[in-house]
Amino acid sequence: MYKKIIIKDLGLTHWKTTFLAMHEFIKNSSSQSIDEIWFLEHYSIFTHGQVKNHDNIINLNNIPLEYSDRGGRITYHAPGQQIVYFLINIKRRNIYPRCLITLLEKLIINTLKYFSIIGYTINNYPGVYVDNKKICSIGLRIKNGYSLHGLALNVNLDLLPFNYIYPCGNQNIKMTMMADYVSNITMHQVKTVLLKQNFF
Repeated sequence: MYKKIIIKDLGLTHWKTTFLAMHEFIKNSSSQSIDEIWFLEHYSIFTHGQVKNHDNIINLNNIPLEYSDRGGRITYHAPGQQIVYFLINIKRRNIYPRCLITLLEKLIINTLKYFSIIGYTINNYPGVYVDNKKICSIGLRIKNGYSLHGLALNVNLDLLPFNYIYPCGNQNIKMTMMADYVSNITMHQVKTVLLKQNFF
C-alpha cells in the first residue's frame, strides 16, 4: 500500500483561502503526487455543506457564512478547534469513503482516550460524541479519486456560536470540547497526540 504522506501545519488560516488551496492541490495532482494532511485552525466562520437548509440557521450574529462542497450541513469553526484536512488519494490506497470516515472517527476516539476522555460514534451521524454531546465533526468530499476536507475537533474554544445554528442540521445536538474534561489543555498537546496515531 502507498504509505508516504506529507504533514503540514498551516496555523491559523482563512477558510476560503484554504478551501481554494485544497482544490488547487487536487487540480495539480498526478499519479505520482504525495498525499498530504493539513493541520490548521480557522478564523471564526460558519460553513454549510452540500445539504443546504437555511432552517438550520437561527441567527448568524455577524459571523461570516461560507458554502462548501463537503458533505453535511452547517457547522462552526474558530481558533481553538483543531482542524485536519485529508488530501488523500483514496483510490490509490483502496479506501472507500465510508471506510475513510470510520478511520477518522477511530483516530479521534484514540486521541481522546489518551486524555482519558471516552468518545464514541452514533450510527448514521458521522463524528465523535462524548456524554451525548458532539466533540468532533467530520465532513468530506471525494473528487478525482481524492478526499478533501476532513475533521474538526473541539479543543478549547468559545462554543456559544453553536447556539446560533442547529449543528449538522440536528436540533438535538449539543456541542462539547476537550477543555470541558481536561483543564489547561493546549492545541499543541492535542496535535502531538494526533500525530502519533497511525493515519492509514
